[in-house]
Amino acid sequence: MSEVNRTAEPAPEQPEQEQDQALGGEELDGDGKRGRRRSKTMSRKEIARELRRQRAFGLMDPELDATMREMEARRPRSRADCANGPRPCMFISCKHHLYLDVNPTTGSIKLNFPDREVWELDETCALDVADRGGITLEEVGTIMNLTRERIRQVETRGLSKLRTITEDEPRIPPPHGADEP
Repeated sequence: MSEVNRTAEPAPEQPEQEQDQALGGEELDGDGKRGRRRSKTMSRKEIARELRRQRAFGLMDPELDATMREMEARRPRSRADCANGPRPCMFISCKHHLYLDVNPTTGSIKLNFPDREVWELDETCALDVADRGGITLEEVGTIMNLTRERIRQVETRGLSKLRTITEDEPRIPPPHGADEP
């Protein structure tokens, strides 16, 4: 089913001031609901289709292409390169960046914060969060744009997988004579 078939008739446009007054200052997400917006996933095919369309119409900007090559050359290659770098981190292609996730099997991209820009995020690097030490489920949920309950579920599943892996590993007995003085 295409995006055109799924979208309903557009709502009449209201100026932002009228919307804010009607809501008492609270922000609405794209669906007209209050609160945080859910993440958005874009398929690899959808992204490739848009890129082909831009190339066919000659919309590829040479200046943007040159900027992308320059950014790739400046991108840190190790944690030591980026640990003291500027924040918010501008290298969203890094696998530790919190702004988006790339599914390695399908190639689809999941925007974790569809209603915010990278520079609006308080935390942009998962390694910076890990360096800070332990944090609560609520803090993890805020950073990842997920609920505390969903973070608890992910934690439980991860711990269960770790238990399974450690139970399946063969136990190596201590060397003979190591216990004797």
